[in-house]
Amino acid sequence: MSAKAVIRMPGEGKEVTLAGQPMAFLVTGEDTKHTSMFDWTLPPGFFTGLHVHRVQEETFYVLEGECEWHVGGQLVRAGPGTYLFIPPGVPHNIGNASDKPARMLMTVSPPGHEHYFEELAKVAARGGPPDAKVISELRSRYDTDQLSALTIS
Repeated sequence: MSAKAVIRMPGEGKEVTLAGQPMAFLVTGEDTKHTSMFDWTLPPGFFTGLHVHRVQEETFYVLEGECEWHVGGQLVRAGPGTYLFIPPGVPHNIGNASDKPARMLMTVSPPGHEHYFEELAKVAARGGPPDAKVISELRSRYDTDQLSALTIS
């Protein structure tokens, strides 16, 4: 890891496709030891399924569209400008219940979750409904206990 600023212009850097929508990696464990950051577009009908992180903390800031979270038993419908911080141990589900894509900035601390998204993109690219066992095993390797199924429409 170098001790230099990271500047990503639009279209630069690593990107994966999840359910037909882009996720740009803005900063990762290659750049920092403290956090990772993503520009994530969620397609309509996409839900992560209820899950909980043992160590990681996450933040979300909605840029466009409408997202929906189930966080610690509370339903949150979030439009542009909404910010969420989710500490370790709090069950949550991130989704898009609308008929249009939604876009957000997401951070995960400590970094490393970019590798999860790389692997998830490969699983999702296979098509068809996600295999709950494969998703659960993948998430388990990345500090995530899956509590309900992932939904990709």
